[in-house]
Amino acid sequence: MRIITGSARGMKLFSPVGDDVRPTTEMAKEGIFSSIQFEIEGSRVLDLFSGSGQLGLEALSRGAVFAVFCDCAAKSIEITRKNVMKTGFSDRCRIVQREYGECINQLSAAGEKFDFVFADPPYGKNLIPEVAKRLIKKELLSPGGAVICETDDQDLTDELSALDGVASVKRYKYGKSQIYVVRIAQ
Repeated sequence: MRIITGSARGMKLFSPVGDDVRPTTEMAKEGIFSSIQFEIEGSRVLDLFSGSGQLGLEALSRGAVFAVFCDCAAKSIEITRKNVMKTGFSDRCRIVQREYGECINQLSAAGEKFDFVFADPPYGKNLIPEVAKRLIKKELLSPGGAVICETDDQDLTDELSALDGVASVKRYKYGKSQIYVVRIAQ
């Protein structure tokens, strides 16, 4: 697992050991960032269910100005901290150990806004529609922002498109993974 491009290009990241965390594949990560490549510079991102922090760190490497990393697992937070220190981005991020709902509530109460939210919850729990709904309801996304979700090969296009405030949903398939880019209305 490494940073693909930007200021930390090629830097290898610490990876979690075991089956608790499933890092986004390099092919899927490249696809995600290709779809937002002209919008990432100057953006604020939230890496929800951060695992190792690789998506938020990739965004920072590509010019995002600030990232919040959130995960409820102590091991994931420890690895994210190591990776943040290794990349030298500690002055441009915050790490929060909380359950995703608590994190969303806390960030909303503080008036935080994000251009992109990366949400890669554990597979098999069907959390993506609920996570997207909460993010929209709590107004954590800037107008025109996007929730970028990863899941197994279930098709959530109709369910995500039906959420209030959603302007569009794009679905990309990478092996057994599905990536959804859920755009919020302007």
